[in-house]
Amino acid sequence: MKKFVFIGLVGLTFVYSGYSQTSSEITEHFEAYYKEMKKQSDINGVINALTHLNVLSPSVERRDTLAYVYANNNQHLQALNTIGIEKNDADSDLAVKVKAISLKALNQPKRALEQFEVLYSRQPNAYLAYELADLKIQTGDNTGAQKDIEYGILNAKDDMKYAFYERQQPYEVSLKAAFYHLKGLVQYNMNHEDIDMAIATIDEALKLDPNFNLASLSKQALESRKTPAEVKEN
Repeated sequence: MKKFVFIGLVGLTFVYSGYSQTSSEITEHFEAYYKEMKKQSDINGVINALTHLNVLSPSVERRDTLAYVYANNNQHLQALNTIGIEKNDADSDLAVKVKAISLKALNQPKRALEQFEVLYSRQPNAYLAYELADLKIQTGDNTGAQKDIEYGILNAKDDMKYAFYERQQPYEVSLKAAFYHLKGLVQYNMNHEDIDMAIATIDEALKLDPNFNLASLSKQALESRKTPAEVKEN
């Protein structure tokens, strides 16, 4: 039996040596394979092709693209194993974005915040301001979150939407409504005594988007914290 296995391996080696290819030919093969997998929307095939290409002909662009494909496929641990988690000023925007969204998805708010701050410093916008505010609330920086929220309310356009996933079915709301919801949470965090102010702010979010489920849940939670005397007065 051992002889048979040995002969088989020798034969296999002979076949491959007879069909030897240069490195450039193999690279061309996987480049063509990559294009075909992209055309077919075969994510596993794309990952396989990019992994081979990154071994055969490593480049920062290929590494970043592979990490992005992993992240976009909710394989966040694989994305970070590909690209790392360190803050690096030399990183491309794509690399920083992958680190930010993957660290956030893996419930690492402090590390994610660091990466979102890099993105925001390069090109500030309302969407990044929302991510910063949300992460700052999670890490206890309510004062910092306030600044990002005010920027976001001023710069969020009416057609900008933000997706939420706390329901089984994801849904979108106005980005400005999402900012008002965060503003209400920050107001409560900074002053537990004035629950009505926080509720009034969340009501602003609900006026913009009546079907904003997370805002409704937050409002209910705040109302449940009011004392019986406060409820009577209202």
